[in-house]
Amino acid sequence: MNTLITGILPQRLWSKSFIFIMLANALLFMAFEMMLPTLPLFVSSLGGGASQIGLVTGIFMFSAILVRPFTSVLVARMDKKFLLIIGILICALTTGAYYLSSGIGMILVLRVIHGFGFGLATTYFATIATENIPRDRRGEGMGYFGVGETVAISIGPLIGTSLLLQYNYQSLFMGGMFILLLALLMAVFVSRKPQTNSNSESVASHTASVKLIEKKVLFPSLLILLVGIAAGSIMSFVALFAAERGFSNIAWFFFIVAIASFVVRLFSGTMFDRLGPGSVLLPSAVFAIVGLLALIVAQNQVHFLIAAALYGFGFGAIFPAIQTWCVNLVEEHEHENAMASFFNFFDLGIGGGSLLLGLIASAFSYTMVYAVSIAVLVVYILLYLVYSQKQKERRAFTGGIH
Repeated sequence: MNTLITGILPQRLWSKSFIFIMLANALLFMAFEMMLPTLPLFVSSLGGGASQIGLVTGIFMFSAILVRPFTSVLVARMDKKFLLIIGILICALTTGAYYLSSGIGMILVLRVIHGFGFGLATTYFATIATENIPRDRRGEGMGYFGVGETVAISIGPLIGTSLLLQYNYQSLFMGGMFILLLALLMAVFVSRKPQTNSNSESVASHTASVKLIEKKVLFPSLLILLVGIAAGSIMSFVALFAAERGFSNIAWFFFIVAIASFVVRLFSGTMFDRLGPGSVLLPSAVFAIVGLLALIVAQNQVHFLIAAALYGFGFGAIFPAIQTWCVNLVEEHEHENAMASFFNFFDLGIGGGSLLLGLIASAFSYTMVYAVSIAVLVVYILLYLVYSQKQKERRAFTGGIH
């Protein structure tokens, strides 16, 4: 049995396939992050207001959510690598097509299609990466997988805003498309892990129907939904908030967020493995809350960037910790379902949060947007504390019986 497992699972972490899948995933998110500070400005240039900017972000996330429950069904009928390539190609073509938009309606159509591709690509990137990581090094491997993504995210907004400032929107969208085509090329060189017939049958039996939610990861998925709401406030409105306050170089805000996320991931994964989820999930939420508070009270550019660092320390630790938690809660043949639930709840938080926060921004102010985000993270902390207490009581009860 051990020989069989050794033959199936890759024994080296830094295989060619793992390196290519990590880099390709990083490029996908780089292109995505290039749009964060710039697409709201493009929508605004076409006459869109705060609520329409929120809708542009929200509808993208909702379309990604709609396609992910079908990822396991699709894998039962088509090769996972082929589906990944299709997802990346959709992202590339729609990114280039944004420049052709003459109004908000056309942008919304493209965002729906783009969301479908993004939903496919993010799910299959995560599950193929898991396949190419030795089981006994999963925490380490997923940490590196996330670090590669974070490094790319750190320069994405800088590239996006630089292209826009030095050239125009056409250069921005064509540049994003080129990056995604490079990611597609790298994905071509990724090898799938071979599977035995029995394992293939097991996978097929578990992917014969659409599974909207993987119940085993329901609670961590609920937490990532709340994190997504807060993240939506940064993704959709921080550029406009900064312009309102007179802060310049919004790209540096995203750069600092990403650098802080990179730094915290160097040790947060080890804390998770040794001390459990609470050692990461609670302190990181506090950092995120303090970062949002600092954003609200920021009076100058330095304060603005300090807020970015604090928020980055928080979000950078939360996201991979909950993702790893979800993977650990399920069997290997359930990875698609677990990752679909994880990303769907996160995107639902971003999408729904952007819509709700856009209405709040229109009715009140961007300051109120971040006050609501803080309240959401407080709820996150309270839910985790209640969950932890119930888990302790359950373990004590079970121990008493035995």
